[in-house]
Amino acid sequence: MAQFVFINDRNRERYLKIIAPAGKFLARMGIHPNVLSFAGLVFSALAGLLYSTGAFFWAAWVVVLAGVCDSLDGLIARQTQKTSTFGAFFDSTLDRYGDMFLLLGLAYHFAGGIPFFFPGMPRVLGGEASPWTVMVIFLALTGSFMVSYARARAEGLGIPCKEGMMQRPERITLLIIGSLLGAIPQVGPWLLKFVLLLLAVSTNLTAVYRIIHVRNRILKGNP
Repeated sequence: MAQFVFINDRNRERYLKIIAPAGKFLARMGIHPNVLSFAGLVFSALAGLLYSTGAFFWAAWVVVLAGVCDSLDGLIARQTQKTSTFGAFFDSTLDRYGDMFLLLGLAYHFAGGIPFFFPGMPRVLGGEASPWTVMVIFLALTGSFMVSYARARAEGLGIPCKEGMMQRPERITLLIIGSLLGAIPQVGPWLLKFVLLLLAVSTNLTAVYRIIHVRNRILKGNP
């Protein structure tokens, strides 16, 4: 099956080169990779809180920090030879919770909810409830989980499954772009809604693509 690429290997390598010095510094400081994994989860939760108030611009940059932590944990694990089966499991599990926090914050915002901790604080962008947007966000969340589940289930059957364009780095990148666009006055919330719709469609298509890939591998008797 043809492989569609959203973020190519060259761009991945450039990104890793940019953050490599930070990884070396943290490794020398003795920071354990699992600490970075947990820090990424904390940043994702903070971004979710910012999304709930409509502060899309600032939420986008906190998501960037969460993504950097998610990348650095792997770099540090390799540099310090602390890679482990549990570390990979721990990181992957926290990623799912991170995805939930981000999209839950957006769902809360577009459901018309007031800010969590400061009820009297005005919402930064958007004030009207949008049920269809909430539905789209939950479709995006379901698609994100199914992309990861399809890979985990396939690999449990001994079938490698990284096919499809909407893996987690691509999903996070698209969400960051949508969040920055969402900060544009007037039209921003509509642009973000469009990106969320795109995310909902593309993640579920990726999950279906992986299902077909696994089916074909099984039928060929070549796991």
